Amino acid sequence: MQKYGLIGYPLRHSFSIGYFNEKFHAEGIDAEYLNFEIPTINDFMEVILENPTLAGLNVTIPYKEQVIPFLDELEKDTAAIGAVNVIKITRVKGKIKLKGYNSDIIGFTQSIEPLLQPQHKKALILGTGGSSKAVFHGLKNLGVEGLHVSRTAQKGAITYEEITPEIMDEYKVIVNCTPVGMYPKVDFCPDIPYQYLTPDHLLYDLLYNPNITLFMKKGEAQGAVTKNGLEMLLLQAFAAWEIWNGNEPLRSF
Repeated sequence: MQKYGLIGYPLRHSFSIGYFNEKFHAEGIDAEYLNFEIPTINDFMEVILENPTLAGLNVTIPYKEQVIPFLDELEKDTAAIGAVNVIKITRVKGKIKLKGYNSDIIGFTQSIEPLLQPQHKKALILGTGGSSKAVFHGLKNLGVEGLHVSRTAQKGAITYEEITPEIMDEYKVIVNCTPVGMYPKVDFCPDIPYQYLTPDHLLYDLLYNPNITLFMKKGEAQGAVTKNGLEMLLLQAFAAWEIWNGNEPLRSF
């Protein structure tokens, strides 16, 4: 039986374990998906060696960056992002090869591309964490210029206080890569000047719980197009399965 799994710490709720085990059962696939809760990244190779039928892993916090030194190869976009959340494990004649991918960029790109219109040339990316880097590179691949927005001043980003009416007019895509507004704190939203949004704007929230965040509600009130991150989550899972089964993930760019 093939094994797949998730590494991270702590592992409270995991979308992946439910999704993949239901998939295996429904499609008659002789495989199982397990959670590997490891307290330190130094336990990573122990997981690989103690599970000889392990063919693929998902990676979650805090190991998306820490796992990279253990890998033999990184896919090109993944190397640019500097964060891994899918690992393909190949075993040939006793030798193990580990290749890292980032399915955030795949899921996000495939999800947002159908919504992009000619006016969507520039994007504000709220947040500076790992997912925001994947979003930045995904938008770049689609020909959209990204600008990070941070709570504190840092190189390559502006602060929320620096978002002017002129910037809101110029950057007609806004992507929330922060946890602000996630359940149970549903009455919060990123601090942007929503009054300057128009029907030409596109607001994409990586959050999906609640289904419609306050960020999205305020965008809709101004006529903007909005979308949450549920489809991105599902597309990430599809991409991981394609990677593990020998296919480079399908891309739309």
